[in-house]
Amino acid sequence: MKRKILRAVNFFVFLAIGILLLYLAFKGVDFNTLVDDLKSANYLWVLLSLFFALIGYVSRAYRWKLLIEPLNYNPPVKNVFYAVMFGYLANFAFPRIGEVSRCGSLAKSDKIPMDALIGTVIIERAIDLVTLLILLFVIFIAKIESFGFFIKENVFIPISRKFIKTVDFPVFYWFIIIAIIVTFIYLAYYFRKKYKRSKIIIKIRRIIRGVISGIKTVTKMKNRTAFLFHTLLIWLMYFLMTYVVVFAIPATESLKPIDGLFLLVIGGLGMAAPVQGGIGAFHWIVSLALSLYGISREEGLVFATIQHESQAILAILLGAFSVMMLFLDSRKKRKNNI
Repeated sequence: MKRKILRAVNFFVFLAIGILLLYLAFKGVDFNTLVDDLKSANYLWVLLSLFFALIGYVSRAYRWKLLIEPLNYNPPVKNVFYAVMFGYLANFAFPRIGEVSRCGSLAKSDKIPMDALIGTVIIERAIDLVTLLILLFVIFIAKIESFGFFIKENVFIPISRKFIKTVDFPVFYWFIIIAIIVTFIYLAYYFRKKYKRSKIIIKIRRIIRGVISGIKTVTKMKNRTAFLFHTLLIWLMYFLMTYVVVFAIPATESLKPIDGLFLLVIGGLGMAAPVQGGIGAFHWIVSLALSLYGISREEGLVFATIQHESQAILAILLGAFSVMMLFLDSRKKRKNNI
C-alpha cells in the first residue's frame, strides 16, 4: 500500500513539474497565432520525420540485440523492438523508468536475466551520452559566437553554479558526510563475515555480478562493426527527424543542417529533464534556442510543439501496439505449454 502511494506521489510530482515548465514556456503566448500556425504547417514533413524516427527505433532494437548476444541469448528482433517501445511508453508515466521497464519486458518474454540486461542498457546509455557530448562539442566549435554563447549561458553556467554551491557547502557538513561514509564502510567490513551467507546479501551480490556481466558484453561483442553502424544510424535518424521538421513552418525553413544539429542537441537536453517525456522542458529550451535566429516565441513553440507531440504520439502508439503484441505472444506461449 505504501509503495503504491509513493508511486502515485512520484507520478504527480513529476507531472506537476512538467505542467509548470509547460506553463512557463507558453506563458504570455498568443494562442490564436499559435493555433493558426499549427493549422498552416506542412505535415508531410512531419510524416517524413516520423518515418526517420521509426527507422531509429528499429536500429536501436538491433543494436541492443547485439549487446545481448554475448550473454548467450538470441531474442527475436521483434521482441527486442517491443521491449524498447514499451520502455518509451513507460517514460510517459515515470521519468527514466523506461530503461528498467524494457529490461523487465524482455526478461519476461525471452527469459533473460534482468540484471544482465540492465548492464547492457548502462553500456547503451553511456555510448549515447558520449555521442551527445561529441555533438555538443562540434556545434560549440562550429558556431561559437551564437551556439557557444547559448550553451554557455543555459548549460555550462547553471551547472557550474550548482557545482560552486556544492563546493561552498559548510565544512562542518562535509565532515559529517565523510564520517557517515567511513562509518558505513567500517560496519560493512566488520559485519561482512556475519552476513556473508545472508539471503539478501547473496541476492545483492548476484545482481551486481549480473549487471557487471551485462556491462562486459561490449568487450565480448563479435560484430562490433554492426554495433558502430547502428549507433551512427540511430543518431543520423535522430538528426533527420529533427531537421526535416524545420521545413514544416515558414519561420524555420531557412535553417541549415548545422542548425538542425544544434536543435537536436538542445532538444536532447530538454528530453533528459526529469519529467514525463520531456514535457514542458523540451518546449521551453527549444523555443529559447530558436530565439537565437530571431524567431518569435510563438513560432518557436509551434516548431517545438509539432516536433515533440508528433514524436510523443508515435512513441505512445508503437508502445501500445508493443504491449498488445507482448500480451498476445505471452498468451500464445501459455496455450502451447498447456
